[in-house]
Amino acid sequence: MRRVLVVDDEDNITLVLKTLLKKHGYEVEVAGDGESALAMIDSFGPDVILTDVRMPKLGGLDLLAALKAKQCAATVIVMSAYGNVDVALEAIKAGAYDYISKPFKPDEVVLALRKAEERELLRRENRALRQQIRQEHQFESIVAKSPLMEAVFRTVSKIAEFKTTVLITGESGVGKELIAQAIHRQSSKRHGPFVAVNCGAIPENLLETELFGHKKGAFTDASADRRGLFEEASGGTLFLDEIGELPLSLQVKILRALQEETIRRLGDSKDIKVDTRIIAATHRDLANETKAGRFREDLYYRINVLPLHIPALRDRKEDIPVLLDHFLARNNARMGTNIRGFSPAARKLLFEYAWPGNVRELENTIERAMVLADRDVIEPSDLPDRLRQAFDPVHMHLSTGELSIKKTTTAIEEILIRRALQKTNGNRTRAAEILEISHRALLYKIKDYRITDL
Repeated sequence: MRRVLVVDDEDNITLVLKTLLKKHGYEVEVAGDGESALAMIDSFGPDVILTDVRMPKLGGLDLLAALKAKQCAATVIVMSAYGNVDVALEAIKAGAYDYISKPFKPDEVVLALRKAEERELLRRENRALRQQIRQEHQFESIVAKSPLMEAVFRTVSKIAEFKTTVLITGESGVGKELIAQAIHRQSSKRHGPFVAVNCGAIPENLLETELFGHKKGAFTDASADRRGLFEEASGGTLFLDEIGELPLSLQVKILRALQEETIRRLGDSKDIKVDTRIIAATHRDLANETKAGRFREDLYYRINVLPLHIPALRDRKEDIPVLLDHFLARNNARMGTNIRGFSPAARKLLFEYAWPGNVRELENTIERAMVLADRDVIEPSDLPDRLRQAFDPVHMHLSTGELSIKKTTTAIEEILIRRALQKTNGNRTRAAEILEISHRALLYKIKDYRITDL
């Protein structure tokens, strides 16, 4: 970020800026208007373009548009007089990185360039980090490094080529659809469609026509023939997410489609051959659902030929650090944020939290924190209350459901005494003042609670 092109129709401004920036180690060229600047882009290759807004021939806003059309990667900083601040803000919306008001102080210009350098450095770091994660910890579109997930990846590679039905199990948010996509991409059907349907998200009365299609006139609103998802996925993969939500009446037809490799549209009298690889997924225990009569036993055994279980995130904590870096780099690129990382305290909270919503919850939490962060490092205060409360001793005790006032008061009293002693580095006189009790009372309570580890 050392090459700067200064664009301004005032010779005294270009002279001052050229002298100033050369003094700070920049390589500088100047242009008197936007047209001249465009002519110099290819030969000079500027990292930063420092341009005035109002100029003859081609002004700053038109120059921005021309640079965008030219796909110039240079960072643009606009300069404007006090009365033209609205125009400068318009330039920011058009893609400029920053603006400087005229008359400016030398330090303002240098600071703006330093900020631009830092932003570009962060972008490069994010690109390098994404590339490193892809090389070291990414399987298809899934980021993980834990032994449990590496075992899942090995299984995916083994079973991908076979047309046999796969049943993926695991809690909501673990990435069952990503695994299904990975199987599809590594299979011989990778060039065919990947069609996903959530069996629990479609009303029961619409599910049959969604899966198998219908003939014109099959029901009141059937004004034309329609292909179902089994046909849409022919030559590729049909992913039946939450298959445990299927009504029993449809389970019979799914079983027939798997066994015969044919389907029949609603209202039709003939079968249609389909070449569709089926991958099913569920967060339910289908073995128990079968015993309870809510899932057909014959369908269960038909889809459970190649079972694949995705472990919960709390059981593979080794994946959390790489996921944090992955989501950070991806969101910085997607949202245009400049978050450098996480404070040690924030990382500790993120690592130790149980993540009942698994990877999906972690991803949403990181995005929320990056939007709310006031600085370039995410702190515990940027994280949702539930993460901090999960490690707050008072909250943990109250969340046990204990209803005895005596027991709860005693537990909280011990917690507060320990906190006061920690805060005062064991100074009991000061701790008593903070707790608003006498020094003698504190000594008795320390003895009663056997607090000896401070």
